[in-house]
Amino acid sequence: MILVTRLDRQVMLLNPDHIISIEETPDTVITLYNGHHILVRERSRVLLNRIVAFRTRVLRQASAAWQRPKYCSRSRLSLYTPPHGAAHQPESRDGLLPLHHQDV
Repeated sequence: MILVTRLDRQVMLLNPDHIISIEETPDTVITLYNGHHILVRERSRVLLNRIVAFRTRVLRQASAAWQRPKYCSRSRLSLYTPPHGAAHQPESRDGLLPLHHQDV
């Protein structure tokens, strides 16, 4: 969400995903998907910087979610061990058993 100020100095949060266009006539007009128009005090360059900062925060939080702690990851070696009595398969370079005989 980005912070915008209406002409009557009322502060509101706006979802930048709903913005279709930003026009600078004497006043800055934001057009939304639902057809509403919002007149704001900020210039288009300021709004653009706020939108970029918002998207940067979202992407950083999303990339942090991909970096799981070690205790959340499974041991791959235990997933690919052959059953008892099966023929011995050679291990690959990284120490894991291959999934298919062609992967050797």
